[in-house]
Amino acid sequence: MKALHIGRVAAVLTVGALALTACGTDNVVTPGNGGGTTASTGSTVTGTLTGTGASSISAAMDAWKAGFESANSGAKIQYSPEGSGAGRKALIAGAVQFAGSDAFMKDEELTSAKEKCGPDGAINVPWYISPIAVAFNVDGVKDLKLDASTIAKIFRGEIKNWNDPAIKAANTDATLPDLAITPVHRSDNSGTTENFTDYLAAAASGVWTDKKSGDWPSALPGENAKGTSGVVKTVIETAGAITYADDSAVTDALGKVELKVGDAFVPVTAEAAAKAVDAATVVAGRSANDLSLKLDRTTTVAGAYPAVLVSYGVFCASYPDASTVDLVKAFGSFVLSDEGQKQAADAAKSAPLSAELAAKAKASIDSISVASK
Repeated sequence: MKALHIGRVAAVLTVGALALTACGTDNVVTPGNGGGTTASTGSTVTGTLTGTGASSISAAMDAWKAGFESANSGAKIQYSPEGSGAGRKALIAGAVQFAGSDAFMKDEELTSAKEKCGPDGAINVPWYISPIAVAFNVDGVKDLKLDASTIAKIFRGEIKNWNDPAIKAANTDATLPDLAITPVHRSDNSGTTENFTDYLAAAASGVWTDKKSGDWPSALPGENAKGTSGVVKTVIETAGAITYADDSAVTDALGKVELKVGDAFVPVTAEAAAKAVDAATVVAGRSANDLSLKLDRTTTVAGAYPAVLVSYGVFCASYPDASTVDLVKAFGSFVLSDEGQKQAADAAKSAPLSAELAAKAKASIDSISVASK
């Protein structure tokens, strides 16, 4: 794997729903300085771009849609937050023009994508970085310090009560009630689940014996709900409940966990998420324009928050006509522009991509071409 040192530049996206009618001209953005891009007030594109996938980016996507459609009055973005797995399946089936996914495509999915996307298949382009908050509903408690092993035991049902000695040991100042813990997990195939279970499998390997997966282990106790908004709503309505969710969706009604990293505890922030992504490496053996990233879940870098997700825009490497290519490139470039990144960060508390990663992502978008006849 090639090392990719990642700092910050602003947040990003995914898109979806069903069919596409695109008739466009050239790109709506032009390259900017420092690896990012700036939105252009010149040429525009028209048509409808559809996508589906990760629910974690819903707030960012709303901001991107509004910004892009404002700059391109004849263009429309449709996105359905059905979950990362559903998004990847829809792109492979040719039902959408792009997918949003909090996990990059597996090798077998990239192979399957060649049927609809052509011989070069699909590419994974990072465009959104966000911490995964471990959020809970305990009256009077808004902050708890926990290590990965304790979190794993809670979600496995091995720690059943909020006044358990393992929780009290790291939170001597907190008033912890005699209250049952209800773990809440995603019912749908989820990139957030895959990232969270990847963190637990790496950072708490002695406790979390399941492999990382977008599907929550069926044998474990607790309740489930569909989508990011579904698990957050369930925890808000359930005293003693705990879940994992994109931080952008967690309201002030819930408390959040500080993760133990090295000898310190790190709160949930966009800056801490960006530091964790600094240590990422590009997955080897993929096409030159694919930017799938391997994250270091056991980092001890000061101030890093390793329970982080990188969300990808998953695109075909080529499309049948130039108008679709123009629209895809324009939207992807807008999302990666300084303006698009700032809109997402403001809306979703996401972390900025580094100038280096933003430039690489923009180059991947620029590589998308019209399929040869």
